[in-house]
Amino acid sequence: FWFALIKIVAIITLILVGVAMVVTGFHAPNGNVASFSNIWSHGGMFPHGLDGFLAGFQIAIFAFVGIEIVGTTAAETQDPEKNLPKAINSIPIRIILFYVLALTMVMSVTPWDQIIPKESPFVQLFKLAGISTAAIVMNLVVLTSVMSSMNSGVFSTSRMLFGLAKEKQAPSVFAKLSSAAVPTIGLVVSCFFLAGGALLQYFVPDTVEAFTLASTFTTILFVSVWIVIMYAYVKYRKTRPELHAKSIYKMPGGVGMAYLVMAFFLSTLYILSLEHDTFQSLIVSPIWLVILAIGYVYLKRKNAK
Repeated sequence: FWFALIKIVAIITLILVGVAMVVTGFHAPNGNVASFSNIWSHGGMFPHGLDGFLAGFQIAIFAFVGIEIVGTTAAETQDPEKNLPKAINSIPIRIILFYVLALTMVMSVTPWDQIIPKESPFVQLFKLAGISTAAIVMNLVVLTSVMSSMNSGVFSTSRMLFGLAKEKQAPSVFAKLSSAAVPTIGLVVSCFFLAGGALLQYFVPDTVEAFTLASTFTTILFVSVWIVIMYAYVKYRKTRPELHAKSIYKMPGGVGMAYLVMAFFLSTLYILSLEHDTFQSLIVSPIWLVILAIGYVYLKRKNAK
């Protein structure tokens, strides 16, 4: 909660500072003037055409990795029939506030073609505003943002391993809880793999390239997860129609929407093949899926005995 709150306050502050810079016609040291026209005056809205637009899908999808945690927390949420719809329905508002408005202000102050990829655009904005202290604070906010993401990641992963173990689809050791009802083994394993991911920076010294590879690989894996979730929904509708009929919060479009969403996710895999750096992760990702398939078959045979 506190990590998320720090991030939210920082983004709202950035938006307000950006608005002030645009309204006052702020002049940057390099001669740029803060203006909404910077969004479309440097080569147009899509300066690299459709290919440039599609290339943005990778990082856009990556930004929503973990959104399924909303469903994962249903079992631990007080009054889920009331709180879950409220949380889900607020997501579009959060997207507009924390993504659309924030990016609009960043690109209004600094034209997109002058943003330094290796530095946080939020930090750059505060530096231009002459608020050096705020720029330092924003670096700390970026770190807390990463920690917030890691926190939700290890939470969902450890809980998922616990759930799979209870269903005998993962080693039984993951079903053990500590005295505080925490799946400790799953938590430790999650942290181990998380720390292992840091080694990527050692093998790929270029920060931007390393981040692109990691984020693309994560995007591909979660697209697979989301497709499975949609398929599970279709199976649920067919096998438990009585439960669906009782639900007070149904998915708009039902089964048809589920297939449409799956088609969209499959099309994103094709989009990832268009860029060289994202294509590298695309051709490697099936290895993990094969490992999962082997583990599934092994456990299924073991449980059948």
